[in-house]
Amino acid sequence: MDFNTECIHAGYQAGNGQPRTLPIALSTTYPYASCEQVARLFDLSEEGFFYSRIANPTCDAVERKIAALEGGVGALLTSSGQAANLIAVLNVASAGDSIVASSAIYGGTVNLFSVTLRRFGIETRYVGPRATEDEILSAVDGTTKAVFGETVANPALDVLDIETFAAAAHRAGLPLIVDNTFPTPVLCRPMDWGADIVTHSTTKYIDGHAMTVGGVVVDSGRFDWEASGRFPGLTEPDESYHGTVYTRDFGDSAYIVKARVQLMRDLGCYPPATNAFILNETLETLPLRMAQHGSNALAVARWLEGRPEVESVSYPGLESSPDHDLAGKYLPSGCCGVISFVLSGGRERAAALLDALEMVRIEVHVADSQTCALHPASSTHRQLTDDQLAAAGVGPGLVRLSCGLESPEAIISDLEQALAAIA
Repeated sequence: MDFNTECIHAGYQAGNGQPRTLPIALSTTYPYASCEQVARLFDLSEEGFFYSRIANPTCDAVERKIAALEGGVGALLTSSGQAANLIAVLNVASAGDSIVASSAIYGGTVNLFSVTLRRFGIETRYVGPRATEDEILSAVDGTTKAVFGETVANPALDVLDIETFAAAAHRAGLPLIVDNTFPTPVLCRPMDWGADIVTHSTTKYIDGHAMTVGGVVVDSGRFDWEASGRFPGLTEPDESYHGTVYTRDFGDSAYIVKARVQLMRDLGCYPPATNAFILNETLETLPLRMAQHGSNALAVARWLEGRPEVESVSYPGLESSPDHDLAGKYLPSGCCGVISFVLSGGRERAAALLDALEMVRIEVHVADSQTCALHPASSTHRQLTDDQLAAAGVGPGLVRLSCGLESPEAIISDLEQALAAIA
């Protein structure tokens, strides 16, 4: 199936006389006729469901769909995008280990890596989003277990040079984990450029309607864990799961199986079936929605560039963007619907602009059907130091604008009246 067709049909196809839409399996457990069969399920020698903290039929169908869309061998839904990034890292790193991450990533992820993972004994070292292979490798040592970046950074809109980060990671025998939330697989498939693991906050464009919080981890199945020699958790017996050796017993799916039966088993951050059902429905229209989000954002970004009140506009689709060439390479069909711009007058004037908007609402959200705006320095990135804000490309006057599915003229009209109101 081609990509647009997979958005509709991958994961679940109704059989003869079966429900047209994906059924919602509202059940925590699944009865069986014999202890022997349940034992086989726990031994992972038979496919099936036994407890919805680990797997559920509705969630499973959506995991299969997202894995197909990203070009992976398997996927694991989570209760949030933060949970997805946490599991993606904890699946390979533990106390005493380190990871290397691009500095241009979401503020919540910076806090997760710099504060919470540090409490777990995992160090994070940051490099710039345009770091060279050698610069990335200079941050790697014998404790390093992964390299991490965002395809399009939230909210700085820096484009990750995926091939460079992948080449550096692979030279060191490490997997590259890429958060692909903003482009979605419609606009970029990081695995096609060398990424090994892809994560998403499905709360954003994959849901697209501000209805469900969620995340997903997708495994490419291409990283050679045994050849790397750095991952005994995948290549040696797991005594917490009957001595399972994931690479031996599950081959290309070793990483995602371990994430499910070890980490999801213990952390329990699995989404309800109702959330997965909503994601399946919204995935069917994802290509259509991403095209509209992208065209709206480009029109609004070009208009903002011409306004004297605006000091700068960050949008990779603009010819003036320093990431325009990278966007042309990795995002030829568009760069998502999010724009960041800096308003002259700093923090106070940026806040005044948001207060003057009428149709566009101030929301701690991004990437859905309704246009919304936020001042990151006082909200999503409020916990960061000034140095961390600078590294993430978040200045005090930065406004993040998420262009929805309204007409571009309506979005521009609201921005125009708000700028006039604070003149």
